[in-house]
Amino acid sequence: MTAPAAVCHRCGRMRSSVSDLEFLAWSSERTGGAVRWLCHVCSKTHVRDIEGKLPDEYWR
Repeated sequence: MTAPAAVCHRCGRMRSSVSDLEFLAWSSERTGGAVRWLCHVCSKTHVRDIEGKLPDEYWR
């Protein structure tokens, strides 16, 4: 069984449409047993939202 293709859950960009180097900048999140991906463009756009989810201990 193969893993499902990575697709950005914000914009729908497919993993197959980017280079391996760009894919390194994608972010993944596991919620409720499912993996959700953010492409490199959406990750950069929403970096503040991502950082806001980090626990307070991370910033000390």
